[in-house]
Amino acid sequence: MASSTPGITPGPTPAAAEPVFRARRLRKVYRMGEVEVVALQDVDLDIARGEFIVLLGPSGSGKSTLLNILGGLDTPTAGEVAYCDHRLDGAGEAALTRFRREHVGFVFQFYNLIPSLTVRENVQLVADIAEDPMPVDTAIGMVGLSARADHFPAQLSGGEQQRVAIARAIVKRPAVLLCDEPTGALDYQTGKLVLETIETINRELGTTAIVITHNAAIAGMADRVIRLGDGRIQRIDANARKLRPSELSW
Repeated sequence: MASSTPGITPGPTPAAAEPVFRARRLRKVYRMGEVEVVALQDVDLDIARGEFIVLLGPSGSGKSTLLNILGGLDTPTAGEVAYCDHRLDGAGEAALTRFRREHVGFVFQFYNLIPSLTVRENVQLVADIAEDPMPVDTAIGMVGLSARADHFPAQLSGGEQQRVAIARAIVKRPAVLLCDEPTGALDYQTGKLVLETIETINRELGTTAIVITHNAAIAGMADRVIRLGDGRIQRIDANARKLRPSELSW
């Protein structure tokens, strides 16, 4: 693994790749009464179209805050952040909602499936509000659950439920897939299946994938690994060779 010089931001992006995100002097402060908590400080970052990015760092390092700002779930206190030519800092809620709906798929640690709906119906909910969705059964097939399409969440394992959540995220053909600890609640083998699904979507669809994890072994899958600490980018590493999920061990 080739490392950049600690503290250098933004890190190099793949040659000739088109940036999809650009952040400059990004800062986020949360106020709780009279107490200020600085979650992000002086973050400069470019992310190229089609990259697989892993965000690493301890709890409280700013990973989820950065992901939420890139995904339009939160806004910075100061600084600039743009998706392609669209500025996200200062955007109103209607514009951010449109951005999320049209461009971003989210996968979280907990699956947030509707228990009274089948796999197909859970995925259909997102397809119904997307502008150009893929066929629902295609999305379900991409995550390897065609045989389970008519099952309810309670009839699925944790890993299967997470793959339903991924199918729901990708059915609208998002340009960006943002994953916050997608394997955090899963065992070793099941976690690998979920990672294989994310890797396939990144490779076959060209979807930019950004994955938060506490598991340093997952960094081997990434084009680049962004290590955060105390709300700052501490280091950016580029992998000379990306590992397949089957090559990972932890």
